[in-house]
Amino acid sequence: MTPTQAAESESPRWLDDEQQVAWRAFNSMMIKLRWALECQLQRDAGLSFIEYHALAMLSEQPDHTIRMSELAQLTNASLSRLSHLVKRLEQRELVRREPDPADGRFTNAILTPTGLCLLVASAPAHVAKARDLVIDTLSPAELRQLGMASERILERIESDTDFSAGSGADLALVAMDLALVAVRT
Repeated sequence: MTPTQAAESESPRWLDDEQQVAWRAFNSMMIKLRWALECQLQRDAGLSFIEYHALAMLSEQPDHTIRMSELAQLTNASLSRLSHLVKRLEQRELVRREPDPADGRFTNAILTPTGLCLLVASAPAHVAKARDLVIDTLSPAELRQLGMASERILERIESDTDFSAGSGADLALVAMDLALVAVRT
């Protein structure tokens, strides 16, 4: 029996007042932080958060090249969704795709010089926004606690079979990307 099935068969464990306040604040922060970063990147670089993240992941790879399947894992996107995203980046000449020379069954994503220039130019404002909203808001001890708590939550999420199926996380990102594409047009 999965944890979800067990929870459905038992009485709900409702949140007490303190837990509910913390949970709602956390949810609100996740939504508003992501949106603030989306808006900053869109305004300053013409990129969505996931596009910026994909370019950043490519910039960290040897020769700025990685298999699409590996990039999908790094960006927490389905291969189909990543393919659409990379197509948009290709149209802007920020990324190109080509068959993997080691194994033609795979496709590599390659960060172009134009893509790298845009990433390098947009990084300072993005880091400044992250500092302003998160890093400089917390003391060093609070930042360490945030990092540890985030890692624990991520471990739990990644071990969840619902998450492993790729359903919810990808859909939420798709909705945000679609909203930003609509804003662009």
